[in-house]
Order: sequence, then structure tokens, then C-alpha cells
Amino acid sequence: MKIPQTGWLTILIVILCFTNSYGQNTNVKISGIRSEKGQIILNVFKNSEDYEQEKVFKKLIFEKKTVDNGSMKINFNIEPGIYGITLIDDENKNGELNKNLIGIPKEGFGFSDFFMEKMKKPVFDDFKVTIKNPNNKITIKVKYM
Repeated sequence: MKIPQTGWLTILIVILCFTNSYGQNTNVKISGIRSEKGQIILNVFKNSEDYEQEKVFKKLIFEKKTVDNGSMKINFNIEPGIYGITLIDDENKNGELNKNLIGIPKEGFGFSDFFMEKMKKPVFDDFKVTIKNPNNKITIKVKYM
């Protein structure tokens, strides 16, 4: 049976669409966790505007069951692209980063492949990562104030 030329084009388009939307395995190594209480929240942002408006693309929640010397490894799948990932060490499991009266975080936080050394909130370009390989590796060091 002979497939018409437009048939081959359709098959190729379907294959390309499927491979581009396939999630890539992403490994996150977290260090500096101070306790085994609570959960880890990863907020994934697609771009600078969404980050500034706190419009989360994906929210991933993980129990802190296997904390080893303040370190933990997390795996998840996400479509290829450029993302910024923030972390909250949600020790009281209320789903948000708790702050004191003057706005200083009471719980730990972190950013993908970026450690915040100054008191200034980083911009998206400081912690954006490219997800494109079958096995992506990201590190996040938790900071406590």
C-alpha cells in the first residue's frame, strides 16, 4: 500500500508534536534543609512576567520523608522549555511561605541553580533553567533568614 505524500506529512507532524510535548525527567537535589517536618513545594514559572505576578505554571508538593543530612532528591517530569523553579520548605504544611510582621520569611526558600546571597529578590533570569534532555539535573540550596 502506498501512502500519499500528504499522509507522510501528517504522520511526521503527529510524531513531532508528540515528541515535543513529552515530559523530560528532571532531578532536583536539595541541600540545606533544617528539619524533617513539613513538605517541600516547588513552584514552576514559565517566564519573568508570570514570576513577577506570582502566576505559577505548576505547583509540585513532596513529603520530606527521606531527608539525609539536610539533603533530599526529587524527581518529576516536565515538558521541554525554559523555567524558573522556586522552593518553599513548608514546615507547617499550610501551602505557603510564612513571613514575619516585616515580611522576612520564617521558612526556608530557594531557587533553581541559584543561591540568594543578598537580601534582594532575584529576577527570573537569575534562576531560569533549560529543560531539554532526558535527564536534567538542578540543584537548590535552601536559605533560612
